[in-house]
Amino acid sequence: MEQPEVKGSIQVIERMMSLIDALAETAEPASLKTLSKVTGLHPSTAHRILAAMTHSRLVERYDAGSYGLGIRFLELGNIVKTRFNIRDIALPFMQNLHETIGEAINLGIRDGDEIIYLERTSSGRSLVRVVYLVGARAPLHLTSLGKLFLAADTTANVHAYAERTGLPGKTPHSLTTLEQLEKELETIRREDLAYDNEEAEIGLRCVAAPIRNDEGTLVAGLSISAPTDRHDPAWANRIREVTAAISHALGYRSLPKYA
Repeated sequence: MEQPEVKGSIQVIERMMSLIDALAETAEPASLKTLSKVTGLHPSTAHRILAAMTHSRLVERYDAGSYGLGIRFLELGNIVKTRFNIRDIALPFMQNLHETIGEAINLGIRDGDEIIYLERTSSGRSLVRVVYLVGARAPLHLTSLGKLFLAADTTANVHAYAERTGLPGKTPHSLTTLEQLEKELETIRREDLAYDNEEAEIGLRCVAAPIRNDEGTLVAGLSISAPTDRHDPAWANRIREVTAAISHALGYRSLPKYA
């Protein structure tokens, strides 16, 4: 049987968390009355817990008697962020997706004019060449992952990329002109989704979606790659769901564009 003091402590923690959640959902400082109404706590109970959190700098009390999240959350958040590793966070999601669809899942980040592949779950069903090996690099405009980063960049920077690289192609399907690339980037911005339609390798198609951090910044991308004859259009929604979950784990809270 649960001890009364343990039950009481858990209840206090639950009430504290309800107040923190309420403050996190409020753009402006909230009054005690508002917080009491949102959380369902009696004003005296809410006031007592808020006072304790104010003492710990988890909450800041303003002159008007309103409350907001305190500086301690920023300090703790920065500590947590330094300990976050995108690969470690993404890997369980990648493995789960791989087990579900049985195809290769790729995690990549941008480094200058190239994508670097940080992790890959091998399908074991087909040979996928060197551009998709862990640690390998590939031009941004030839890969679904790379296109995500170009789509997130400014028009001026995309033009500069095209001028620097010359947009070399690898297959007849490669995007080798700025006009082609910009048209595709417009679609990616609308759909929050990118494709490689045999542009890096004949017989191989990929679909990718973005991973964002707590500030909404694109920090990585995740893609599904498979032979063209096995590509499934339904993977678009699956990759979106998985990258949304990874982004949420990194602190991203805004709704994706496709919702």
